[in-house]
Amino acid sequence: MPRSAVVTGASSGIGRAIAQRLATDGFWVLLADVRREPLTGGEPTDQLIGQQGGECEYMAADVSRRDDCERIVTRARERTGSLDVLINNAAIAGGHSKPLLETEESDFDAIIAVNLRGPFMLCRAAIQRMLTQPLRADVRGRIVNITSQHGMVGAPGHFAYAISKGGLVQLTRQIAVEHARDGIICNAVAPGKIVTGTPGDLSQSEDTSAYVRSRTPFPRLGVPGDVAAAVSFLASGDATYISGVNLMVDGGWMAY
Repeated sequence: MPRSAVVTGASSGIGRAIAQRLATDGFWVLLADVRREPLTGGEPTDQLIGQQGGECEYMAADVSRRDDCERIVTRARERTGSLDVLINNAAIAGGHSKPLLETEESDFDAIIAVNLRGPFMLCRAAIQRMLTQPLRADVRGRIVNITSQHGMVGAPGHFAYAISKGGLVQLTRQIAVEHARDGIICNAVAPGKIVTGTPGDLSQSEDTSAYVRSRTPFPRLGVPGDVAAAVSFLASGDATYISGVNLMVDGGWMAY
């Protein structure tokens, strides 16, 4: 049986690139998303992976729903007999991401439900399953959470979103500490400004693009493949003594 990986928010942007990379790495990938069609158009991720010779399956799932989180873990177990890697990538911002005084309770709840409570429920369900699996080179399972540089610094105008990502950074540390002796490795990857073409991509506006380019030391902005490469490493057997890390993939933004 191939190793299995779950990627949430796998239909578009960074999640799509992560799913493709893990399939190339030899994982069977469960693509969990509320929609199958990419936000930017084109072929669904599952079709693309299949054409490239990879193995995967799409599942319609909303990570803010506990039942869906349980279904995701159950399906991965049914398909391959184990859950080796969980990638918590699904997130929302959009119209709910506002300054503090404009943020309604409904905005805050909507973002926290997907960006923080969803990963909490999925991690809990995944770890319950991983604990029943045998050790493989000291590891029973791996989790990689997709955070953000906005979880490390204040982000004016994005109150709930920044809080949700900051919480996800701490969730990563908590799991790494609580379950290290159980053979669970938990890390995070924090993208900087990544060109995805999806809603919220700052490179799509002339003004914001000029700002992020001036603020990023690297001579180009990031692409989804940059994030996928970091996830691939943390999901691999090469990352055996690394846990609780929030790896920045930001072209040096946070070092500037």
